[in-house]
Amino acid sequence: MADYLQPTGPTAPDALLPADPGHALLLAQALLDAPRMSNHGHGLWGYHGETEAGRPLSIQSTGIGGPSTAIVVRELRELGAERAVRVGVCIPLDPELRAGEMIVAERALVADGTSAALGARGSVHADDALTERLIEAAGPEARAGTVASTDLYYDGYDGSGSRAATARDLESAALLALGRELGIPVAVILVTGVPSDERMIRAGGIASAALAAGGAQDPSPASGVETRA
Repeated sequence: MADYLQPTGPTAPDALLPADPGHALLLAQALLDAPRMSNHGHGLWGYHGETEAGRPLSIQSTGIGGPSTAIVVRELRELGAERAVRVGVCIPLDPELRAGEMIVAERALVADGTSAALGARGSVHADDALTERLIEAAGPEARAGTVASTDLYYDGYDGSGSRAATARDLESAALLALGRELGIPVAVILVTGVPSDERMIRAGGIASAALAAGGAQDPSPASGVETRA
């Protein structure tokens, strides 16, 4: 049974996973018709509802870092989630990346304790099919790349040497490692720097479209991005 999540509503098969509770609220307001809060325990705001196309979707914040993310993802799986996309933020390591650009993470380098504790070594890959749908949905707005996940935000992995990464974050490796353990497709789309609300909504819309393209409930093409009018 879930201990940290105490949902007051249903959990959809598809879930978006921002770390920030404020981003969860933002995405729920932008992507769901009549969103309803389904969790507020431990400050982990979560919402459920339907997209404009009538597809059930959960949006659940994971909190900061791998340990919190691992708890949320495991409990969401117990509650019925079958696919998930992290919609988060990252620190750019590639000097050519500008603030607000989007990255679809094909893999995450293991530089954190949580994914290592889950048995990941070196790097852990995102689900191929779901990642491809993210890339298709994003088009030229996002680049595919590698993210390094660490436990330290300000003093973490610097991306040097043979383990160079495009960007660094705190949660992706844990999410991907746990998705592999639980046998559920998970993928990652990140916005660099301190993103505007508009950029977070755009990333969330891309993630929602990628999930819809792979589900039996909504055959809409991956090139479309679901947002409320």
